[in-house]
Amino acid sequence: MMRAILCESWRDFDDLEVKDIPPPPMRPHGVRIRVEAVGVSFATQLVVAGKYQRRPPLPFVPGTEVVGTVIEAALDADAPSPGTRVFAVLDWGGYAEEAVADDIHVVPIPDGLPAEPAVAFPISYPTAGAGLLWRGRIAAGDWVLVHGATGGVGLAGVEIAKAVGARVIARAGAAKHALLRARGADVVLDSAAPFRDAVREATGGQGVACVLDTIGGDAFDESLRCLGDGGTLVVVGFAGGGIPTVAANILLLKNIAVAGVNWGTYVGWSPGDNRRLYAPRARALWAQLMGWWRDGALKPEVHAAFPLDRFREAMAEVRARRSAGRVVLRP
Repeated sequence: MMRAILCESWRDFDDLEVKDIPPPPMRPHGVRIRVEAVGVSFATQLVVAGKYQRRPPLPFVPGTEVVGTVIEAALDADAPSPGTRVFAVLDWGGYAEEAVADDIHVVPIPDGLPAEPAVAFPISYPTAGAGLLWRGRIAAGDWVLVHGATGGVGLAGVEIAKAVGARVIARAGAAKHALLRARGADVVLDSAAPFRDAVREATGGQGVACVLDTIGGDAFDESLRCLGDGGTLVVVGFAGGGIPTVAANILLLKNIAVAGVNWGTYVGWSPGDNRRLYAPRARALWAQLMGWWRDGALKPEVHAAFPLDRFREAMAEVRARRSAGRVVLRP
């Protein structure tokens, strides 16, 4: 038996319970991991409430991003050897002492990278990377605007943009500005204030090449007007609560684009489940991120870590937007 947080019916996150359940069975191409740390994300509360874009079969263990040690692998798995420290993306099952992941989504961790910071690499960093590199196609010298810049994806976006050689305008609450400056942001703006004029001034009137928008809502419309010629607004999420719409004429008149990025598509969460088709591209991005970490360009931030039975406190940090970086559970 193992300890795990079990979701037995659609419910509020705080109504979940820690229970003793059997370990997950091995499956083809599977890799069993002894979990050391697992990420707590805003989306998890939507999943357990049955309000996410996909519903796991009940009952299930939530949690999609883990760090731990390989215990065993299926005979047909292309997997690291037992004892290897890894991070992994899961469909679900992370809030437990053991989890089984697909071999294509298990990545060895470099020496010197602790478990808790490594939680940012399965999803947060590649989401930002796919948005900026694949959709935004940013290059050295570009101006990039990042909303929600101290959230898990936002902070990753700041660091990735700097690793490319771009110039970054980062928006966050005033209490978190020092962290953004320490991560290399060239301009830091208060998320409570309008930003269009400040962006135009910072960029010499040319606007930004890319906006990484994790917030949506009112920030979306103002962001469109911050884009320079040929710029792209990359939609990552709607933490601000509102799902905006865009009038196509502004895209035409300003020569700009709006693009979405859903990391779930590349790890098999979307209809059709093309995880193996996309695996080479996903693994190449993870390899690039690991290289940047080795070079000191990426410094994943852990806001707080909690034992498994304090999962409600962990989510409270996320819900209240007190976190800078990631919140982690330790099974």
